[in-house]
Amino acid sequence: MSEGVEVDVLIVGAGPVGLTLAIDLAWRGIDVTVVETRAAAEPPEPKCNHVAARTMEIFRRLGLSEKVRNAGLPADYPHDISYRTAFTGLELTRIEIPCRRDRFSRKDGPDCNWPTAEPPHRINQIFLEPILFEHAAAQRQIRIVNRTSAEEVVLGDEFADVRLRDLDTGLVKSVRCRYLIGCDGARSIVRKAIGAAFEGDAVIQRVQSTYIRSADLIDRQQVAPAWGTGAINPRRSGMVYAIDGRERWLVHNYMMPGENDFDSVDRDACIRTILGVGADFSYEVISREDWVGRRLIASKFRRSNAFIAGDAAHIWVPYAGYGMNAGIADATNLSWMLAAHLNGWAPASILDAYEAERHPITNQVSRFAMSHAEAEIKRRGAVPETIEEASAEGDRVRQDVGRLTYEINVQQYACAGLNFGSYYDRSPIIAYDGAEPPSYTMGSYTPSTVPGCRTPHLMDVDGVSLYDRMGPEFTLLRFDPATDAATLMQAAEMRKFPLKLIDVAVPPEMARDGRLALSRPDQHVAWRGHSAPADPLALIDRVRGRNVAGALNQSSFAAIDSIKETS
Repeated sequence: MSEGVEVDVLIVGAGPVGLTLAIDLAWRGIDVTVVETRAAAEPPEPKCNHVAARTMEIFRRLGLSEKVRNAGLPADYPHDISYRTAFTGLELTRIEIPCRRDRFSRKDGPDCNWPTAEPPHRINQIFLEPILFEHAAAQRQIRIVNRTSAEEVVLGDEFADVRLRDLDTGLVKSVRCRYLIGCDGARSIVRKAIGAAFEGDAVIQRVQSTYIRSADLIDRQQVAPAWGTGAINPRRSGMVYAIDGRERWLVHNYMMPGENDFDSVDRDACIRTILGVGADFSYEVISREDWVGRRLIASKFRRSNAFIAGDAAHIWVPYAGYGMNAGIADATNLSWMLAAHLNGWAPASILDAYEAERHPITNQVSRFAMSHAEAEIKRRGAVPETIEEASAEGDRVRQDVGRLTYEINVQQYACAGLNFGSYYDRSPIIAYDGAEPPSYTMGSYTPSTVPGCRTPHLMDVDGVSLYDRMGPEFTLLRFDPATDAATLMQAAEMRKFPLKLIDVAVPPEMARDGRLALSRPDQHVAWRGHSAPADPLALIDRVRGRNVAGALNQSSFAAIDSIKETS
């Protein structure tokens, strides 16, 4: 630790993003301090309801996936999405998703057969966050300081001074850290300290959201229960999420154009319309969770030794449940780079790659989410008046609306493309070979070893996941055991660069463009080739962040050339 520095890494915010970042850094041998305004074990708001497959892969690596998958809804509670005229009304369509009991055995639905050892899991943040907190608090290298707010940040060239206030006693003290990371949400003090501003669409939709308790509601349904239930009728459109599969529910009321004030809309009347219940139905309001859907991205993710991640860096409509999951992707991207530097095998310049990689991909994914959200918003605004009629016309309308609703929404609830198709195409620490990454949609993608893409996942003949075999840092995947990789392994040893070599049996088409592939700690391809490079030290230096400034300029020119070629 540098002279005068009290903390190597200080994380502001102990939500899922900050906790995952702390756990991953500790797993890599780095001491971390986390400050959080809430008390220890104080429950979070019931926000995120979905842990993406990519996030579950991260949790698997950290030893958390089984515990997360065994929490949330009862084991046999359907994870389906049902669309109806009201929660208690007629069903229009259903997107079938296996319950956690059947997650690995069922093969016949749109959300089955994921190309990973860890498919997605439906679980509310109120169940997820305590698992992460308990695990983080048990790590020797993590110190969590609760009931503490960060109130002022002063950035220097080699450290940051952060003024912290004890929210119980009012006492204030200053802490000097080597690196500061803001996982402190939309009102991030760290974002303000680095001089970043949100840019984008400030309002896409307003949602009057209410967390309720009713043990009676589950038995009022005309069809089988579902994790998420969409209500579609001419009076109100909404969404009801099962939180515990028994009595707790989150009711989203999608406000109509011109309804700009949450308090001006009759909350109780809207809830009853969405649920399809009368005045005789009783429920308890646990909390109000109103929110505004936006598409905002910070103008930068870093200044000097301070970084931002998660909602501090980007906010968008929570379509496909990807808000928290994108933040966790930020966290694990930054974690391996920061640990590489602090553990001595990468220069500080590797940290320039964080913004170079995450800012473009955040913009890319947020536009995906926004375009699909806009299609659903448009659909909500055109509900036929006859949709609830007990007539042939009503039957026809329900069939048409159900088909359209399925087509729009199956993409967000079975979004393999969004999980695995995105790629880093302008990174200073990836050795590109001129090949274009495969295009992807929300729901589909093509596994590829093109540098920048997610390392394709495979199961060996014994059913062991490739990701389980890979090392915690870099792994050289050899698709042909006759290929000589000795010079590359020797170059890694000379640079004290952690590299594990494993032989992998792959389909012939995967080895067509290279018999070797270098996979990063975050399971993205950094390089590929048919043989070890002519200058293996130059490759090792590139992927560990040496001479990043020059590589950034080159990648910028490449991006400009690419734009010119396609315009």
